[in-house]
Amino acid sequence: MQIGVNSTVPAQNLLVFQSKRASFKCRKSPLNSLSTESTRKHLSNLEKLLQKTNQTDSDQVTKPLTNGSISIKRKGLLEGLKLWDIKPEMKAAEEMSPSHLNRLQRLLSKTMEYSPRNNLGSRWREYHGCNDWSGLLDPLDENLRREVVRYGEFVQAAYHGFHSNPAMPVDEAPLPRHVALPDRSYKVTKSLYATSSVGLPKWVDDMAPNLGWMTQRSSWIGFVAVCDDRREIQRMGRRDIVIALRGTATCLEWTENFRAQLVRIPGSDDSNERVECGFLSLHETRGAHVPSLAESVVQEVQRLIEMYKGETLSITITGHSLGAALSLLVADEISSCAPQVPPIAVFSFGGPRVGNKNFVQRLNQKNVKVLRIVNNQDLITRVPGVFIGDNNSWAYTHVGTELRVDTKMSPYLKPDADIACCHDLEAYLHLVDGFSSSNCPFRSNAKRSLVKLVNEQRSNVKQLYTHKALSLNLDRDRLNVPIPSCLPSPSR
Repeated sequence: MQIGVNSTVPAQNLLVFQSKRASFKCRKSPLNSLSTESTRKHLSNLEKLLQKTNQTDSDQVTKPLTNGSISIKRKGLLEGLKLWDIKPEMKAAEEMSPSHLNRLQRLLSKTMEYSPRNNLGSRWREYHGCNDWSGLLDPLDENLRREVVRYGEFVQAAYHGFHSNPAMPVDEAPLPRHVALPDRSYKVTKSLYATSSVGLPKWVDDMAPNLGWMTQRSSWIGFVAVCDDRREIQRMGRRDIVIALRGTATCLEWTENFRAQLVRIPGSDDSNERVECGFLSLHETRGAHVPSLAESVVQEVQRLIEMYKGETLSITITGHSLGAALSLLVADEISSCAPQVPPIAVFSFGGPRVGNKNFVQRLNQKNVKVLRIVNNQDLITRVPGVFIGDNNSWAYTHVGTELRVDTKMSPYLKPDADIACCHDLEAYLHLVDGFSSSNCPFRSNAKRSLVKLVNEQRSNVKQLYTHKALSLNLDRDRLNVPIPSCLPSPSR
């Protein structure tokens, strides 16, 4: 059967057809993968469009076509057909330019791209929160973005330090452990441990005797580090002390997370200042061979303040999930541990609520600055919930200033990414690296490598990019490479 092209296609479209006819090749149509009903629908669209074009052309005087008019007609034809509605990802795949492919290949390569660190100088207090980060969050200041990601990488080092050797000795104090820091300008001065005040029932050991470190009461939870490089001290405008705390890992830490009743803070003159029972337990409880987290932090901070007496100092506490909650308790503890305590700032990622409004007022009075980085899809940031109301001492309240990011704004992550991905620390750093402003949620020149994100959250990365990764010969074996402890951070 032959189709009368001259009688079907109007003169202008016929010229386009004939000019491209020589280059036509036999290829599989995307319509072949559709149902009969869908095929009929799109053929009907084609017929209506051609009839409409015929009617329009019959009312107009035929004019010579330029290259520009041909392009416009071709674009109008494709838009009228709505072929891209057939397969939503087909258009994006076809439109991925060579520069986009090169950029994707760079972001998925093993070669990390490092960004220059700008001199903070006299503005360091502003980036440390002295004005509650006013004017720096929307749009997100390039220097603050880099500092936030840098402190998040310290928490990643805490996770890595724990999982590289999670078990604790039973009959003796633990030996000092090596921590691969993301910044060689810092050195670790103290290991920190958290101990649960509750234990698992004996029947758990009887039923599952091989759980090992998952059931231990005390665990390595983070570290204290201090900047020890003169050039970096000059760049930052002060000597920085970092306290980094990881999130939940053991069974008993999970148990403490669910002890959500509000209890009074020990030693507080205000009986209405209350925090979550489980978090306070991990902060205050001593282990068989290790001091409590509170004791360790206070002793080390006091020692460092005395050691560097006369220098400009700052204390930065950073944590993720459970570590974000404990960061607030640590900040409260050390804020009065010495006559002149350096400025204290907390950078928390995916942290739950910790205490009531009286606890928030307590931290504000102590001039503790808190920047909470929150993913809009992260459920952990919404617990513990408000059970009675938000205007009394028995209701949980968030602390500090908020920097809100959104999984749905990432061009690489699926908008329906699962709960684990939305709470994942690397996903947080990916979103912060890409965030520009509320009007431009994800910047096109984001620099953070996607290797770790794809490696850990492959099922939550859009298929378009996993498929492109395969086409670029970046298969699963290539992606499963050791991730350096020092990951790239953005500069702009």
